Amino acid sequence: MSFRGGGGTNASSGMGVADQSNITYTELQRKKVHRYVIFKIDEKKKEVVVEKTGGPAESYEDFTASLPESDCRYAVYDFDYVTSENCQKSKIFFIAWSPSISRIRAKMLYATSKERFRRELQGIHYEIQATDPTEMDLEVIRERAN
Repeated sequence: MSFRGGGGTNASSGMGVADQSNITYTELQRKKVHRYVIFKIDEKKKEVVVEKTGGPAESYEDFTASLPESDCRYAVYDFDYVTSENCQKSKIFFIAWSPSISRIRAKMLYATSKERFRRELQGIHYEIQATDPTEMDLEVIRERAN
């Protein structure tokens, strides 16, 4: 289980990943402790940190309501669903939330740091880039998962 240098920084973006971010993601992925994790970039520390987690009982609506309307975030959502063969499945979505009304600087920062952060998170099934809530509607998630 390598986290590529455990929170080191990359010369191109200069953005590190807090160890807590990796630990919290692993709790979601392996232990199902969280339904979702919302990450933000701490500009002073120059690293991606955990802003909020949602428990297993929280809904997709709880998750989307936790994203700020006018600021960027990264998020991971563990989507449970039942297949047409009646099998219980789970897919992990990485969501890059970049609302069109957020600051240009924030959009740039999140865009340039995204690939590096995304690479740290092993086992992501799908990625969604959303600039408004309709682009990450539950129907969109459901369609991608099936």
